[in-house]
Amino acid sequence: MLSDMVFLATSLVWVLMAYAAAGVVFAVLFAIRGAAVLDGGAEKTTIWFKALIMPGAAALWPLLLLRWLARVREERGRGRS
Repeated sequence: MLSDMVFLATSLVWVLMAYAAAGVVFAVLFAIRGAAVLDGGAEKTTIWFKALIMPGAAALWPLLLLRWLARVREERGRGRS
């Protein structure tokens, strides 16, 4: 029984660590390129602004990734017509 709980806790920690690691990688890419795709006003911002949005981007990376991909698809669709 105890070993099952330890396994469950360990698995949960690994999943959270993977989510956080993916979030950190995404946050860097999002701060460099993605924010400007979603909001044109973020294109010419300072490094301090990019550092400021990174924690939120790391936490909300699945949502922001979906929005970023949708915007890219939308822009590609407009370019073809």
